[in-house]
Amino acid sequence: MRIKRVLYTLIFLVAVSAVLLILTSKNDSNTKATNDITDVSASGTNNHETNQTNNQTVQNESPDDITLPSEPAFVMETVSVPLSHDLVDPRGVNPDILPVYTGSNAFSEYAREKIFGNIRFKYWHFHGFDIITSGVPNPGIFFGAPEDYTDVEGITTFRGNHYRNNADFGTRLVSEKKLEIVWTKDISAINNGSSYWPGVGWTGQPLIIHWEEDIRKLMNINESLKNTDLVEVIYPTLCGNIYFLNLSDGKETRNPINIGFSIKGTGMIDPRGYPILYTGQGLNQNGENYAHHEYRIFSLIDQTELFSITGTTPEAFRIWGAFDPSGLLDKNTDTLIQPGENGLLYRIKLNTQFDREKGELSINPEVIKYRYENPFDPNIGYENSPVFYKNYLYLADNGGLLQCIDINTLEPVWIANVEDDTDSTIVLEETDDGVFLYTGNEADIRCLGKPQPTSAACQLRKFNALTGELIWQKEYDCIYQYGVNGGLLSTPVIGKNDISDLVIFNICKTEDAQKGRMVALDKKTGEEVWVRNLDYYSWSSPVDFMSDDGKTYMIFCDSSGKMHLMDPANGNIIDTISVGLNVEGSPAIYNDMVVVGTYAKKIYGIRIK
Repeated sequence: MRIKRVLYTLIFLVAVSAVLLILTSKNDSNTKATNDITDVSASGTNNHETNQTNNQTVQNESPDDITLPSEPAFVMETVSVPLSHDLVDPRGVNPDILPVYTGSNAFSEYAREKIFGNIRFKYWHFHGFDIITSGVPNPGIFFGAPEDYTDVEGITTFRGNHYRNNADFGTRLVSEKKLEIVWTKDISAINNGSSYWPGVGWTGQPLIIHWEEDIRKLMNINESLKNTDLVEVIYPTLCGNIYFLNLSDGKETRNPINIGFSIKGTGMIDPRGYPILYTGQGLNQNGENYAHHEYRIFSLIDQTELFSITGTTPEAFRIWGAFDPSGLLDKNTDTLIQPGENGLLYRIKLNTQFDREKGELSINPEVIKYRYENPFDPNIGYENSPVFYKNYLYLADNGGLLQCIDINTLEPVWIANVEDDTDSTIVLEETDDGVFLYTGNEADIRCLGKPQPTSAACQLRKFNALTGELIWQKEYDCIYQYGVNGGLLSTPVIGKNDISDLVIFNICKTEDAQKGRMVALDKKTGEEVWVRNLDYYSWSSPVDFMSDDGKTYMIFCDSSGKMHLMDPANGNIIDTISVGLNVEGSPAIYNDMVVVGTYAKKIYGIRIK
């Protein structure tokens, strides 16, 4: 019995000791866990010294203040390859020459591959002319809300931001529901013998900016304007000039920049409000003069060229080197994203140095390029402007390939076959139901080699932006015409506020080579809400805007040289004025002023009344 009592006593004491040990060891256990995590992060260091430092850190700092050891610096690995830099005569460069995926500059042995279903997708990364064999540097690009894209007042890129959903800025009260021409500016043309390029072409949207006072005083604008509250219109044009105009009266604020060759696309002003202009060359001929396409960056302090990229380059599969897309800049990482019609996507770390007090500006660009092979069609190259959701980039190309690319890794996320050339810029919308893309193609490559006249369906589509899932598709038969395609060339309007259930498309050559059709579709179902048949088609992108009373209106222009004020809720045209000749360019709106250039070799300033 005594033995049993002793045994029970010992068991009781052991149990009590165990409980006390657990209770008194709680703090030590937590400290040990923190040290274990830190030790793993700091592998390769002296563990004894690391533990001492970590114990001291835990005692003196809250967990939120602890700085973990940094990861080893990323080292990009490249290989120099024997690119053939044979000089190409620009006279022999034209957009009908197909890409070449074989030969001395293909480097198939360095191709990266990703499998999408039964598609083997090939792509490459370049640093300068060297092929990247490791991953690419991750700059941490992240585009936020579209209203946060720019730090300054105005429209600094095509359709205003990285969702490409807004080419208007400011406020206005629409009371008379009339359009009135306030001023015009005469511009010129380029004659290439067999082709004529007057005024402003596609996409040709003006940039409009209200400069901050200190920046305005740094620049070479007219002295009489330096102390005014200037809103400046900056307009690259087909005649090879970049014009600088006063929004209020259309008069020149400074001399034009002349690059000597046509600019078809829309430029970009630095969204940080820095005095930097980015613009791409659309054509390589001016009369008897030829030159390779260039993408140029200008200082607007004195209009000097800071940097340029030549579009005809040996690492590109396609020789045609135009730059029609309007780029985007991630202001947090100082990174420019610019696609080219050569099939390269450029990610450029600018290394901008700008001293606002001294007026000193410089850039030192580092260029990384993404090259791909289209698995659906031989054609490649980008004419539409890039769209972003956070770090996801969306682009469609001349061969009907729609890509979602992670801009930080330059890895494709998903691809889709949209079946034909897609020049219209995609529009993105984020809703409670998800993130979606709206896009449409042309009647182009499906019609090649067929007896003329011929046609093909313009396919309007809604995609899930994160997965690539097709949500709906709507088709309209369109006429094919070489050089002046039917289908969707303009960028759709994503309805907001009182028309938030609509997406509006302006389709070309729907009944014959002259007519068009504007359709408002239900965003969720793709079903028609209203349809308006147009006597004249339009490549120009419509612009929606809100009156101060909460009513949404829309401006659109057509190939007969008319500008229309429309009610986008029902498709009724409220007012119409003439702007001379065909309007391929897209308007932009600042407060109550609309600006657009036309084939009439004029830029128009028009008031919404």
